[in-house]
Amino acid sequence: MGTCHQCGNDYDKAFEVTMAGSTYVFDSFECAIQALAPSCPHCGCRVIGHGVEAGGTIYCCAHCAAREGATQLADRAP
Repeated sequence: MGTCHQCGNDYDKAFEVTMAGSTYVFDSFECAIQALAPSCPHCGCRVIGHGVEAGGTIYCCAHCAAREGATQLADRAP
């Protein structure tokens, strides 16, 4: 059983996520997303996909990046 890092729930099916050298325990993907996924600086939604990047800032989509003044976007696709 593990205690969720986000909500504090003790759950027998909790799982661990290691990110940037730190390990966290969660009881659901919802809690993991809430705790670890970046937020779009324009609309505030959690970026759970690849998103787009401009000037080191991650946005959920090209629309939000453009609304924030980004003119050059980077995608992680090869």
